[in-house]
Amino acid sequence: MNESIRNIYCVGRNYGLHAAELGNDIPEEPMIFTKPTHALAVIDGGEIELPGGRGEVHYEAELVLRIGQAYKEGITVDELVDQLALGIDFTLRDVQSALKKKGHPWLPAKGFKGSAALTGFRPFPGFGQVKQVEYSLNRNGQEVQRGNLNDMIFDLQVIVDYIAAHYGLGEGDIIYTGTPAGVGAVNDGDRFELFWGEQAFGAFTARIGK
Repeated sequence: MNESIRNIYCVGRNYGLHAAELGNDIPEEPMIFTKPTHALAVIDGGEIELPGGRGEVHYEAELVLRIGQAYKEGITVDELVDQLALGIDFTLRDVQSALKKKGHPWLPAKGFKGSAALTGFRPFPGFGQVKQVEYSLNRNGQEVQRGNLNDMIFDLQVIVDYIAAHYGLGEGDIIYTGTPAGVGAVNDGDRFELFWGEQAFGAFTARIGK
């Protein structure tokens, strides 16, 4: 998978209730961070290995966009994005909290191997249609997160325009667009399932290393 993916962009604090549950301020402009492609982990029904011994690992379910062509000024999301997937931005929460206090970058908390879990991609049906579908994450058979794009602080067009203007955006780049409220700690053996509406997009079992 990572051979076909160039850059991994992520949007932080893009749902107001998620920012509030972590005690964070609402950003005035998109908060963008990146992950290395080595962080990618395929959601294919098997296991995903996550680090142990570094505090809690939290799940953050997200809609993921794939960019299908080079960005040009004035291009719309419908023209730019060719596929979508669901993913989980795994986060070492205790590590992140320590980094935030020091004013240090988030890479150690967000960029470790396995931190960018990703289902297979499906055709992008258009901005209007994706706004009408909610995505959700189940853990051990219970729903823990549900996302509705209408609740985003910055919508998909704002996100792609911002990333392109500040960092560049081209074919093969992917964007984790932010997580809704309901994030929580992962336990060894937890079974996760991701849904786009009623359609199952992928499942896996989390394994916490020693």
